[in-house]
Amino acid sequence: MREGETVALVGESGCGKTMTALSILKLVPDPPAKITGGEILLAGRDVLRIDEREMRSLRGDRVAMVFQEPLTSLDPVFTVGDQLVEVVLAHRGTSEVEARALALEVLNEVQMPSAERRLKAYPHELSCGLRQRVMIAMALILDPMLLIADEPTTALDVTIQAQILDLIRVEQERRKLAVLLITHNLAVVRQIAERVAVMYAGEIVEAAPTDEIFENPRHPYTQGLLRSTPTLDEQREYLVDIPGRVPDLRLPPPACLFAPRCSFALARCWQQQPQLADDSAGHLLRCWNPQQFAAIERTEAYDAER
Repeated sequence: MREGETVALVGESGCGKTMTALSILKLVPDPPAKITGGEILLAGRDVLRIDEREMRSLRGDRVAMVFQEPLTSLDPVFTVGDQLVEVVLAHRGTSEVEARALALEVLNEVQMPSAERRLKAYPHELSCGLRQRVMIAMALILDPMLLIADEPTTALDVTIQAQILDLIRVEQERRKLAVLLITHNLAVVRQIAERVAVMYAGEIVEAAPTDEIFENPRHPYTQGLLRSTPTLDEQREYLVDIPGRVPDLRLPPPACLFAPRCSFALARCWQQQPQLADDSAGHLLRCWNPQQFAAIERTEAYDAER
């Protein structure tokens, strides 16, 4: 990811999106989970080689995360102000008065109504949308370089969703933040992301600039996701689905993980695992038999929402 860039990570539930985000911050408990290989590079440093003490300093300071459910992420027995102040005191050598002033400043930046009064409120006294603003303020208060937003609009109505997404976009531009957006909402992806990575069963199967993904998806799974999304400009008697089920990763297929559900699978797809390779300029693909999108229904409704 580059400075100021928004990358969307999409895929069905259980494919590994949140696990990827938690791995970046080394929040996956070990045991039972274990990172067995690879690198996680942040500004050229491999965070897998950083000890826990330094990692605690890095979390929030360089990389921050907005979790999916704000009510379970906030401590119910401390006020909003206390929790924001605690973040500042843990990372900055400031007084409590200075930390509280910064907390108020950030709440105002995220457009919290009656921000000074909200500092004294407990999480359960706020609406879901206001709690999400608190989570965004907590993520931004130390001015990180990377913001991970894990389904930040879950359980919010459409109007509040738009406000939260606009808020993230404004703060991103102001702070030159890189944003990793995890979402199921493809309309949101087309609206705000510059690049899209599509994940299936724990693997990236396709990654490309956003317009390229929507106009020329090459992987059958990406095409299935786009085809199964309802649009506003046409009526259907039923939704198009992707047949089959996600494989049990304890007993994965012998080669391509999508082969059991793919209409275009070849004999090779059952025998050899495809690698993620550059199919064209900036278009990464993990597939032995990529398909053109011309014969598949287009999703013109996304163009109307851009």
